[in-house]
Amino acid sequence: MSLINSQVQPFKVQAFKNGKFIEITEQSLKGKWSVFIFMPAAFTFNCPTEVEDAADNYAAFQKMEAEVYIVTTDSHFAHKVWHETSPAVGKAKFPLIGDPTHVLTNMFGVHIPEDGMALRGTFVINPDGVIKTAEVHSPEIARDVKETVRKLKAAQYTAAHPGEVCPAKWNEGASTIRPSLDLVGKI
Repeated sequence: MSLINSQVQPFKVQAFKNGKFIEITEQSLKGKWSVFIFMPAAFTFNCPTEVEDAADNYAAFQKMEAEVYIVTTDSHFAHKVWHETSPAVGKAKFPLIGDPTHVLTNMFGVHIPEDGMALRGTFVINPDGVIKTAEVHSPEIARDVKETVRKLKAAQYTAAHPGEVCPAKWNEGASTIRPSLDLVGKI
C-alpha cells in the first residue's frame, strides 16, 4: 500500500539539534513542510555524505519554510557524538532523529528487519502532515538532495495551484499543465 496522500500517524522520538536533545512528534510537522531523510546508520561511510548534502542545501529548504529531519535507527545520543566527530555531519543545523525502536522506519516502510537499519527513503510531507512524495531505494545508493528540493518546490506549487500539474523535469518558473479533455493525445 502506498503512503502517498496518507496522514503521518502519531509518534514520539528524540533528536539532537544544535547542541540540544529535543522531542519530535507528528504535531511538530503541523503548519510547515517537512522532509524526512532516512539513512541506514550513523558512523558509516556513505550516510555522512548525504547529511552534508542536506546541510549544504538547508538554506533552500528554509527559504521554502520546510524543515529537514535526518532519521537513522541509532539513538539521539549516538547522533550527538556523530555530529561532534564527523566534519560532514557537524554541518547539520536540522534535527538528527534517533529511531532505535523503529517506530518511524516501520511507519514509513523503510525498515530492514534483518539488519535493524533503514533503507534510504525520502518523504516530503505537507503542513497538514500528509505525505506527498516518497522515494525509497537500496542502502548502497546515496541521493542528490537537489532533486528533493525540486520535488518539494513541485509539491508546494501544486498545493498552491490546484488543477495544475508539474510535467517531467519541471523546475520552478517553468510551465505547468492544466489537465483537460482537449489535451488527451495531444502532448
